[in-house]
Amino acid sequence: MTEIKTVLYSVDGAIARITLNRPQKKNALNDEMIQDLKRSLHQANEDENLRAVIITGAGSDVCTRADLSAMKRISQAAVSENADDARSLMELFTLFREIKLPVIAAVKGRALAGGCGLASACDLVLATTSARFGYPEVKIGFVPAMVMAILRRNTSEKRAFELLTRGAEIGAEEARQLGLVNQVFSDDQFDAEVIAYARVFEKLSKSAVALTKTLLYQTDGMAFGDALETGADANVIARMTEDSQKGIARFLAKD
Repeated sequence: MTEIKTVLYSVDGAIARITLNRPQKKNALNDEMIQDLKRSLHQANEDENLRAVIITGAGSDVCTRADLSAMKRISQAAVSENADDARSLMELFTLFREIKLPVIAAVKGRALAGGCGLASACDLVLATTSARFGYPEVKIGFVPAMVMAILRRNTSEKRAFELLTRGAEIGAEEARQLGLVNQVFSDDQFDAEVIAYARVFEKLSKSAVALTKTLLYQTDGMAFGDALETGADANVIARMTEDSQKGIARFLAKD
């Protein structure tokens, strides 16, 4: 296991694990952690042996807030400095969708504010039964601005408004019902269940999963006809991949 400052990066077989490593600060997001997360995601994306990435947090919570010292600096910063800071976080959220590997958030404890945004930015979210989610930014006069774009794609307009403007925490099961969480596992079996969930991707075509991920996000917001056209192009690309041709050959051999 190698430490990249605020983030731990390790590989187990075909699965990379990225661990937010500021437990004494509840893994609060700051500039350094955001940069380390970007580097770790790029590192995973460039490893041809990997099939999935798990993101989790050291200690009792995944991530509960932004760093207090960072918040103080933001409150005193000029417009240009705040714009640069916001764009850095925007780049991180975008990167989750751009890398070809499935990114899985493994949520223990609380994922609040930026931590909730970080989890929901992942392709998949797994949570313990005791996990908590929420967007409390409005309580300090802040706006959950960029995470709104993610939340709105996960749940209805009415529920998104409620979560964003009331600042309340919700449990893992309610988050699952709203579409923010894919699976909820018991606390005592969570680590094993997360690994088992991630290892499913080891048995699937890496190129097919990557193309599917790209297509899903690329067609988001497209008109129906445009989405079909984009899908047709992806279909052609998929047919020409080595995985597809081998898969077809295996299927025909069984017939």
